[in-house]
Amino acid sequence: MAAVGVCVTFSLGLWQLGRASEKTTLQDARTQQASKEALDGRSLRGGPEAVAQRSELIHRRMVVTGRWLPSHTVYLDNRQMNAKPGFFVLTPLQIESTGEVLVVQRGWVPRSFTDRAALPPVLTSDDLVQVAGHLAPWPSRLYDFGGAETGPIRQNLDLSGYQKETGLKLLEVTLLQSGGPSEGLLREWPVVASGVEKHHGYAFQWFGLSGLIALLYVWFQIVQPRRQKRPA
Repeated sequence: MAAVGVCVTFSLGLWQLGRASEKTTLQDARTQQASKEALDGRSLRGGPEAVAQRSELIHRRMVVTGRWLPSHTVYLDNRQMNAKPGFFVLTPLQIESTGEVLVVQRGWVPRSFTDRAALPPVLTSDDLVQVAGHLAPWPSRLYDFGGAETGPIRQNLDLSGYQKETGLKLLEVTLLQSGGPSEGLLREWPVVASGVEKHHGYAFQWFGLSGLIALLYVWFQIVQPRRQKRPA
């Protein structure tokens, strides 16, 4: 049993180090991409043949000009910013130069605790707008109970289902809007590499527990029996 405990705890320590390394690598790639000059909407040509090209632009800074399609705005529930619960607000943007439709993660708004179905006010211009940010993957999924979600408030946003619902040919990437608070939204997005120190701390704890189990085994199963067998 001691050997099993040592192996399990040591493996968990290695897993935590691996998680820290993944986050560090991801942040390094993001920093490298962000250091390049910003691109405009013409870089986001549609079509399945351009999927690989778009994936290479993830985390690249972009300034996109277009018009909002506010009737298709979605509020992703149970999202936090600065440890406060609320919504991530997503609105499709039709790019002026190409006509492609790009979903923009516009920012975060707090939710009402008195009326959970209430939609926080978000200002959306009818004019041509210029949106700055960086290209990001489709929003990650949180745990849900299955089934198709409809309405403005949702737990997750499924790309294929959203396309069928809206009738829009959406790009499979999004724009994570940057900048200070505006339009009723905050944009203090979490840093990808945050938590690396936490993973290192957990790894240290698991390795320490692994060493303790090994030490206790040696003491009680080897050292103590030998001491008891010594002649008085």
